Amino acid sequence: MSNRLASATSPYLLQHADNPVDWWEWSPEAFAAARERGVPVLLSVGYAACHWCHVMAHESFEDPATAEQVNREYVAIKVDREERPDIDAVYMAATQAMTGQGGWPMTCFLTPDGEPFQCGTYYPLQPRHGMPSFRQVLDAVTTAWTQDGDRIRSAAGDIAEKLAAQAAASPEPATIGDERLDAAVQILAGEFDPENAGFGGAPKFPPSMVLEFLLRHHERTGFGPALDLASRTCEAMARGGMYDQLAGGFARYSVDAGWVVPHFEKMLYDNAQLLRAYAHLARRTGSPLAHRVTVATAEFLMRDLRTPEGGFASALDADTDGVEGLTYAWTPDQLREVLGDDDGAWAADLLGVTAAGTFEHGSSTLQLLRDPDDPPRWERIRAALLAARDTRPQPARDDKVVTAWNAMAVLALAEAGGALGRPDWVHEAGRTADLLLSSHVVDGRLRRSSRDGVVGAAAGVLDDHALLVEALLALHQATGDPARLSAAEDLLATTLEHFADPERPGVYLDTADDAEELLHRPREITDNATPAGASSLVNALLTASVLTTPERSSDYRDAAETALSTIGAVLPRAARFTGHWLTAAEAMEAGPLQVAVVGDSAALLDRARRDAPGGTVVVGGEPGTAGVPLLDGRGLVDGVPAAYVCRGFVCDRPVTDPDELAALLRPA
Repeated sequence: MSNRLASATSPYLLQHADNPVDWWEWSPEAFAAARERGVPVLLSVGYAACHWCHVMAHESFEDPATAEQVNREYVAIKVDREERPDIDAVYMAATQAMTGQGGWPMTCFLTPDGEPFQCGTYYPLQPRHGMPSFRQVLDAVTTAWTQDGDRIRSAAGDIAEKLAAQAAASPEPATIGDERLDAAVQILAGEFDPENAGFGGAPKFPPSMVLEFLLRHHERTGFGPALDLASRTCEAMARGGMYDQLAGGFARYSVDAGWVVPHFEKMLYDNAQLLRAYAHLARRTGSPLAHRVTVATAEFLMRDLRTPEGGFASALDADTDGVEGLTYAWTPDQLREVLGDDDGAWAADLLGVTAAGTFEHGSSTLQLLRDPDDPPRWERIRAALLAARDTRPQPARDDKVVTAWNAMAVLALAEAGGALGRPDWVHEAGRTADLLLSSHVVDGRLRRSSRDGVVGAAAGVLDDHALLVEALLALHQATGDPARLSAAEDLLATTLEHFADPERPGVYLDTADDAEELLHRPREITDNATPAGASSLVNALLTASVLTTPERSSDYRDAAETALSTIGAVLPRAARFTGHWLTAAEAMEAGPLQVAVVGDSAALLDRARRDAPGGTVVVGGEPGTAGVPLLDGRGLVDGVPAAYVCRGFVCDRPVTDPDELAALLRPA
């Protein structure tokens, strides 16, 4: 049977289009149907690359008996959390409040008014490990609804009120300065895993935004331990099984503390952020490993996630034919089969493939815990193994183009391209930006996603807007194109108009003031797997404040400072979850540093992009270039190109020699 999901733009929803469950998309009509029938709503939220979403789908949603029960007793709504992060945020808050934890698939039971009264995550087909089966949960909820419906509706209303009050709560404003930034580094040092690197224990996630903060802190202050924390973590991730040693790109996280066994899904947002972090580490330290990983990650994005329209797909699935790791894991016998006995044994030793295995069923993930003693041999073996792996079944691809995540890729490619001298990456970033501006902006407003060139109906949320502004500002700096700055400022004006909380200065909400009304307007305070929309907006405002005209500069700067203060009371104790906020605070403490290169000098511009601390604004162009305010009033020096370096409102004398420029860019 084909249900109402058959025309969805979400690959996740399309995966359920042939379920016997009579799914609805999220819509007023679905809730009206529940109201008319007098039944509760079953809300199921997940995403296409989610392993346990697939498991629950196969066990329960594809089961005719379970589907019959759902269809008889509920109105069932399926939501892609990546397409509707606003819905996900509202009901994830409810799930965490009721159960003390969250995750996907998320399973919520709602009144016909959308108020939650029972929430959970994955439910198995049969009871196990103390979990009831999904059908037992369905039975219990139906019994409670039919026998005690008035009490349930009353309790659901109370829950909705408490969730709205919780969403409206704010930390006390506090200024973020040197003292808090220094303390944040010390707290991160205390949470650092000295044996395996990274922060905390298993499961261990790539701390991309924290790495950016640590690098910026080192660049601004010269504090060596901050660089050490970042460098050791980057090396550990790059040498472990979470990094694809054959094709590049990172998996979502490591299930263990030692970076050995990944959760195999590859997300665009992780790889975009890690590309940026490794590029900045390579620029700062000259690390060959960081440089190699940067190049391979960029190539992974271009090769495996590029869409025909010029965007980037959201993810590669965690599973292949329902089995995690089927594409990626190896046994010693499989290595010998591809490489022969001698090369197979050499590769097994180099890549940590053992008879006992490091993964499941005697197989191993591939690690590269040391550099090969014979690099040409390794390159030949790597190519042979990758060619053999390409003949295996491959994970599915979620080819939905999400605005925020594509903006992260644009930001990373633009900055990495400038830092490492790869204009081809900058060009590719521009292609994606053009797609977002031409296809995802409809009637002057930004949409969340598209697929196969068809834009979805879901409105863009705060992180879509703020991250795209960040990306456009980075492209403006990488290319000197004034049209990128103009587009960024137009989008920034829309963002400030529609996402600011009118009651709380400096607070920005995740949905627009004219967006669909949910139980409450969600607000993500801390950074998660992706930056909070508000932290991205602070970074965008701060960068824009030194790129724009003097008339707008102070407004942007004031808005950034006020917004940054709203997180101040959370710091430094939550440093692991405020990395993008902290990067903005570092740039603010540094000025941010500004470099204007006037005249046609690739040597000056390249040196600025390579040596300037993270958060520095770098723009090049001819004197008086229209639409580039940073070049206004700055000319050649004795007829030759010159670089102007400023910190805040204080500028050094212009220099014409790249080495003199490098000296000005070192920590004060």
